[in-house]
Amino acid sequence: MQLFYNSEISTETKQITFDKIESKHIVRVLRKKEGDILKITNGKGFLFDVEIILASDKKCLASVTSYTEKQKPWQYYLHIAIAPTKNNDRIEWFLEKATEIGIDEITPIICSNSERRVVKLERFEKIIQSAMKQSLKFTLPKLNKPVKFNDFISQNFDGKTCIAHCEEQDKNLLKSVINPSEKSVILIGPEGDFSSEEIKKALKNKFTPISLGDSRLRTETAALVAVNTISIINQ
Repeated sequence: MQLFYNSEISTETKQITFDKIESKHIVRVLRKKEGDILKITNGKGFLFDVEIILASDKKCLASVTSYTEKQKPWQYYLHIAIAPTKNNDRIEWFLEKATEIGIDEITPIICSNSERRVVKLERFEKIIQSAMKQSLKFTLPKLNKPVKFNDFISQNFDGKTCIAHCEEQDKNLLKSVINPSEKSVILIGPEGDFSSEEIKKALKNKFTPISLGDSRLRTETAALVAVNTISIINQ
């Protein structure tokens, strides 16, 4: 199934106009014509069938013929707060794979040891959208604006809050501290790890220190291991 994404389409929508780029892709690349049916999600758990009524590579029009509400395939709510990696390709890889597995919310956090403090949210959003479509999911993860570490941990969160760090102290494996029915927020630090002061502040704000295993993992690998662990727990 070829899945399209449009955040504006809703159950009240009667007709949709594709932009020039998507119109060209639909008509010239996919060779769609009037009467063909396209599948569109709004990223909010709905799948729409639309029929092409004007197959123009400059302005493709389609009318909504039906829609169905799709249950989210994972039964948890997972929020990963991750320090952007120095190499953009690594964080983009995480965004893609996490979306394919199942994640609900992502926040880039700026830490004391962060080597990258500026992120391209528009680029990140496109990667998440593409991964959602490729993996045939109908719920788009929420991508938040970057926030400083201290501001992030000062928020009030529902459910379990955890911090994965590399300092030697008592830590339990993630799978042993997570309640599948609770929302989960997991902090993943930069390449140089969280500072000792940041770890102390997180613990003071009731973040539970966790381990992701015996290996020392890269930032993006640690984040993906956390996503996969939560996914397996909830199966």
